[in-house]
Amino acid sequence: MVVSNRLPVDRYTSDDAENGEEGWRRSPGGLVTALAPMMTKTDGAWVGWHGAPDEALEPFSHGGMDLIPVELSTRDVELYYEGFSNATLWPLYHDVIAPPEFHRTWWDSYRRVNQRFADAVVQHADHGATVWVQDYQLQLVPSMLRRARPDLRIGFFNHIPFPPPEIFAQLPWRQAIIEGLLGADLVGFQRPSDAANFMRSARRFIGASVKQQQVHVKGADGQITHIARAQAFPISIAVDQISELAERPDIIERSRQIRQDLGNPKTILLGVDRLDYTKGIPHRLKAFEELLKEGRLTVEDATLIQVASPSRERVRQYRLLREEIEGTVGHINGSFDTMQNTAVRYLHHSYPVEEMVALYLAADVMLVTALRDGMNLVAKEYVTARTNNTGALVLSEFTGAADQLKQALLMNPHDIDGLKNTIMRAVNLPPNESRRRMKSMRKQILDHDVDHWSAEFLSALAETVVRDDS
Repeated sequence: MVVSNRLPVDRYTSDDAENGEEGWRRSPGGLVTALAPMMTKTDGAWVGWHGAPDEALEPFSHGGMDLIPVELSTRDVELYYEGFSNATLWPLYHDVIAPPEFHRTWWDSYRRVNQRFADAVVQHADHGATVWVQDYQLQLVPSMLRRARPDLRIGFFNHIPFPPPEIFAQLPWRQAIIEGLLGADLVGFQRPSDAANFMRSARRFIGASVKQQQVHVKGADGQITHIARAQAFPISIAVDQISELAERPDIIERSRQIRQDLGNPKTILLGVDRLDYTKGIPHRLKAFEELLKEGRLTVEDATLIQVASPSRERVRQYRLLREEIEGTVGHINGSFDTMQNTAVRYLHHSYPVEEMVALYLAADVMLVTALRDGMNLVAKEYVTARTNNTGALVLSEFTGAADQLKQALLMNPHDIDGLKNTIMRAVNLPPNESRRRMKSMRKQILDHDVDHWSAEFLSALAETVVRDDS
């Protein structure tokens, strides 16, 4: 059983204008791509919110999975999701790039909603079932499940970074969060440093005994109730899907069309991000603008495509970020555009995976300048799509992907001069060096795809529980 904030389906209305019948289709997100095939093979169930507030739905089936909807009210969405999850935990866990807000009403809602998710699992899980809880919105669920259903095998995976204790210490409810996570038999993270941060926090804030990767969890009587293991499991992508799309003639032709529409510049640089303050988009734009000012790049020879998909637009910080980025793009284009050439092509949309792969094929340089990122799967998708081993990846050292893609051109996005120099190095990268770097990175991703990630986690979970029982 998988438990996540959202179910793996989106509601849609058919094109039949007369009937306007509603249905469900699989969501395009990375987590769904990762887990849905496994779930259909194992007759699994998925617990999550279906996306519409103030609506109760009965469990239903779709695509070989049993889906168990959890109801959220409009106020739940405001307080639990937009509030505590995305205005408290998200900035706190991303190194306080933006200031987190601490409100007791948000915390109360977070706790209540987590209990609702746990209750749904308790009601529907078979005896001895394996339950895999996903991400920062549901950090209290593991301990709630352990209290109510000690027969369950419980795993948790944190898709975003886990902060060092010095930052985590700011959270007024830090002890409750640590205890919530320690209800799991296995707590997974993107990077070894995240797992280490979690274990240091467990030791510091609840006095847990930590040995290697094991946290000895004590009950109220001081006796050890179970051992929780904390370990890194870097998530990856559906390699076969991206590789097959990159070889399709219509997508290859679409990539040529993209270049032609841009006037066939010598170099296309590409950024693909959610519109989020953790992604370092302003830093990227600043570096690109200065390169144009200095004449190291010219608008005739280089174009930056920036895809910024809409994100959390009801949250004030995200609205301000959008205004800042759109103002910067307008300033750059107003300063450097010619009748024939555009400096920055800014696209505030989400695109289907086919169009994204065409963009990856069209781009000579991929810019991933995140200030903090749990993984960043865009970097892995770009490398996977470059089946002829051409192109260059400029990658922030503050992404989880930097741990695996060591042949990328790594840089510190806070160092604008260093970022500019790395971009120029990527633009002028010799073909032989480009092939060597891409070949090495592609091998790493092909050997560690998303199926490898889920299989490795579940195998470790089974092993952890067996070891604990013995």
